[in-house]
Amino acid sequence: MIDLRINGEKLEGAIRRVRERKILIPTFKEQIQPELIPEKIKSRLKDVGLWEVNPLNLFRINWKNDPVPAGGQFGKVNYLEFPQALTGVDARIIGLVGKWFPTGSHKVGATFGCLVPRLVTGQFDPTSQKAAWPSTGNFCRGGAYNSTLLGCESIAILPEGMSRERFEWLATVAGEVMATPGCESNVKEIFDKCWELRRTRGNVVIFNQFDEYGNHLWHYQVTGRAIEEVLKAEKGENDRLAGFVSQTGSAGTLGAGDYLKERFPGSRIVASEALQCPTLLLNGYGDHRIEGIGDKHVPWIHNVRNTDVVAAVDDGACLNLVRLFNEPEGKSYLLQQGLSESFLRNLNLLGISGIGNLLTVIKFAKYMELKKRDMVVTVLTDSMELYGTRLKEMRRTRGPYTRQDAAADYHRYLMGESTDHMLELRHPDRKRIHNLKYFTWIEQQMKSLAELNAQWEDYPDFWDRIHQQADEIDQLIVAFNEQTGVLKEL
Repeated sequence: MIDLRINGEKLEGAIRRVRERKILIPTFKEQIQPELIPEKIKSRLKDVGLWEVNPLNLFRINWKNDPVPAGGQFGKVNYLEFPQALTGVDARIIGLVGKWFPTGSHKVGATFGCLVPRLVTGQFDPTSQKAAWPSTGNFCRGGAYNSTLLGCESIAILPEGMSRERFEWLATVAGEVMATPGCESNVKEIFDKCWELRRTRGNVVIFNQFDEYGNHLWHYQVTGRAIEEVLKAEKGENDRLAGFVSQTGSAGTLGAGDYLKERFPGSRIVASEALQCPTLLLNGYGDHRIEGIGDKHVPWIHNVRNTDVVAAVDDGACLNLVRLFNEPEGKSYLLQQGLSESFLRNLNLLGISGIGNLLTVIKFAKYMELKKRDMVVTVLTDSMELYGTRLKEMRRTRGPYTRQDAAADYHRYLMGESTDHMLELRHPDRKRIHNLKYFTWIEQQMKSLAELNAQWEDYPDFWDRIHQQADEIDQLIVAFNEQTGVLKEL
């Protein structure tokens, strides 16, 4: 469970820092239902940019921000439905849009779920400690951003092979930026850097997205409910939720699938990864280019016993579709295939991992032979706003993107997507994947063997107890805000 024991001495430091900087912390309930946010906060947000380093943007950590770069309020959940002309399948496919979070990615929510419980219990003191955020990209961006909003010093840790946009933006927000060897799948090197910090600096607290239950809890509570709201609006009387799809990464987003499966028991949870690093599928390893979904291990917070299908997608397919979706010739070809101009304008809402999620949904729909009454939901973690340099690199190394390229990519990677590299999990398959946690987390990262066994043997009660902690965290946030007195002063 998330440790919510109070450390009174450090709590005093956290309260003092937050009071000095006039910071107010939102509750989970306010992130689920922004209409609960006090009007005095909403009125002030009219003058604040979406990415601005302003503590008021803590209240924009939700799926319902108006899709504008500045001054927005709150409306319905931001999502995009993909037409059959793009997917080639009958099933209805919906993706929640992550671009309209501060930092341009929903990972800022996951970092909130990790940092805030430590802050409001006094387990993290921003006056004497630094927050370290190991990540393959967006998590450390969100962590550095939230740290700054909450008056904390931060260290961002990410592989040196990530996009230039990530490093350039982090340099303006994080106190320190540390680049580790390798690319997206080089997670072990990130963990090694964390152990080095533990040995050499006594004032660093590690917020590891791969083992922080707050990451799982935030997606269970906030993302899960956002998807449920979309389904209530879009689902017809005879429609059904067939599945929820997410590339694994830290496995935090898969927590939304746990929520949905409880409400829609016939649905399935699909975990996806890069074919070039098929850890879940084949106990495999390797380098890949789907930024943000680091592999070569099974995350500690992955509720493997509740996962139904594992799939792997080719990183080359994702990068080719980046060009199809964003090059003029690609959009022109898609227009001729029956896609509307209004939809084409939204294709830049898919970053590389979002495209990977879309391809996985197509594979799942074909594998399960889904029909028009079936709905599949996924998440578009970020947008092309964070990958402009990748597009420029491909233009430089591959040359101009032609109509012939567009036709080939459309038919090969969308219409021609196959059901290869998929595994419908039996009980022994799930246990095999769960057992892989031992080698990373017990042998390398010093986790508890008893806890590893409890994740499996005490299922589902182990995970239910974590899910029930949201109300207690909200109570702690409310008490913390009352002690700082910031709301009364606004």
